[in-house]
Amino acid sequence: MTEKLHIVGGGMAGSEAAWQAAQMGVDVVLHEMRPKVGTFAHRTGHLAEMVCSNSFRSDDDAENAVGQLHWEMRAAQGLVMTTADRHRLPAGGALAVDRDPFAEEVTATLRAHPRVTVQESEITELPGEGRWIFATGPLTSPALGEAIARATGADQLAFFDAIAPIVYAESIDMGVAWRQSRYDKGETEEERQAYINCPMTKDQYEAFIDALLAADKTEFHEGETADYFDGCLPIEVMAARGRETLRHGPMKPVGLTNPHKPDEKPHAVVQLRRDNALGTLYNIVGFQTKMKYGAQTDVFRMIPGLEEARFARLGGIHRNTFLNSPTLLDDQLRLRARPNIRFAGQITGVEGYVESAAMGLLAGRLAAAEILGQALPTAPADSAMGALVHHITGGAEARTFQPMNVNFGLFRPVEGLKGGRKGRRERYRAYTDRAKAAWRAWLAGAALDAA
Repeated sequence: MTEKLHIVGGGMAGSEAAWQAAQMGVDVVLHEMRPKVGTFAHRTGHLAEMVCSNSFRSDDDAENAVGQLHWEMRAAQGLVMTTADRHRLPAGGALAVDRDPFAEEVTATLRAHPRVTVQESEITELPGEGRWIFATGPLTSPALGEAIARATGADQLAFFDAIAPIVYAESIDMGVAWRQSRYDKGETEEERQAYINCPMTKDQYEAFIDALLAADKTEFHEGETADYFDGCLPIEVMAARGRETLRHGPMKPVGLTNPHKPDEKPHAVVQLRRDNALGTLYNIVGFQTKMKYGAQTDVFRMIPGLEEARFARLGGIHRNTFLNSPTLLDDQLRLRARPNIRFAGQITGVEGYVESAAMGLLAGRLAAAEILGQALPTAPADSAMGALVHHITGGAEARTFQPMNVNFGLFRPVEGLKGGRKGRRERYRAYTDRAKAAWRAWLAGAALDAA
């Protein structure tokens, strides 16, 4: 007999991990604390309950990174996508589902599987023995959160998510912006040009502050906290403390010279910092915000150089438990210090139902292969699954790590294709064609190993 795989958390990631491992021939115990222990967001005790939107977003696998991730999960016969397809609702090019029947079917399918046992129990410690996957999501219970913090180091686990917007580098107007670190700090030329700077005149700054203060803001949900950390104040809160606050904070213009207008000192400067090893994504430094998404797009495009900006992720501040995965997890999603434990889903630093389920799919397959004595490599970097897991386990900057959705900024560039808006469709199709080939090869190799 093979040893059992224990999975903690019955959300999207845990449910998908249980299904994948059981289908590979491994006995699974799925621990879900609901309904005995509830959360402020869940309504039922069903597995894979959708607590926010009922959308899995774009289903376009030719020109959309989320759609490509859908395709890869379907190719791997994933439970979440198969069930979602059966409960699909009209939503244009998106995949929206009838949430309650969807969760009910996932629950019934797993409870009926001969290799899956569902236990309604709360796990509050990280076990020292056995094979485990923790997929407890952004609402990890306080007791388990404290146990994870003890095992990983308190500074490696975030309980409050302060997200700055991320911009595609190719959409920044470098005829207006320029590369320079403040005071030209750095020992190498790359370090001295680590930031992209967007200058503002006094009139532009004043208009920006007005728009910031007037923009629609989101409210905290029950169970979240409104007590901000000083290090992650929303920019609109800083602006409300005084019109000059941002200009003496994240938008200070000191130590910078605009090569486009060397004789003109900017009144304020917005800085963007590289957010991934490929240099395709940049985050807006210090711009965590509670503005609603539509307002963010309008306000941030007032920044000179970002008028045509496209966003890989918009900002936010909310309750979210997640690991600093680039420092803690290997590319097999194992905790480096305790390799009998894997993590999956949102707690690893991915955002969204689809991304969470995808990390569950990968963790379940990797854990099952390990139990069965097979050597299974992690997902190939050129697949959507691989681009995401490589980002969270090493491609992202650890010191600024924040949860991320799958997007083409995580993909390795395709040689010979032009950048910019005009070449975007050709470039995206090249990414998805390459991703499909890489994913097919990985699945075929995994099948051969299993045989």
